Amino acid sequence: MKLINVTNTHSQLVRGQLDNTDAELVEVYTTGSTTIIYTKAPHHHEVVITNKNRKLRLDELRAIKHFFFKKLNLLGTSQNVARQIDTPNLVEISIPIKKPEE
Repeated sequence: MKLINVTNTHSQLVRGQLDNTDAELVEVYTTGSTTIIYTKAPHHHEVVITNKNRKLRLDELRAIKHFFFKKLNLLGTSQNVARQIDTPNLVEISIPIKKPEE
């Protein structure tokens, strides 16, 4: 599965997220019929995966989660730190950002 960064074609969505939430970075990806919105905020990362045409497949979700855990350098850590909300056509994954000990 190949994720394609299509952030530039979703400028209204990106601007809305940046203006109305605590987001510092918003990226939009697609695999064709599946859209993935990645948001980085000061205390967490959010990954929203949606497909309006069909139910999300388990292998698809695993591949997307692997991509983002690799992107965030979290592959060696327990994925149990992520909270996940599942519906048939939408999955939201929230990953807290650990602050360095002071």
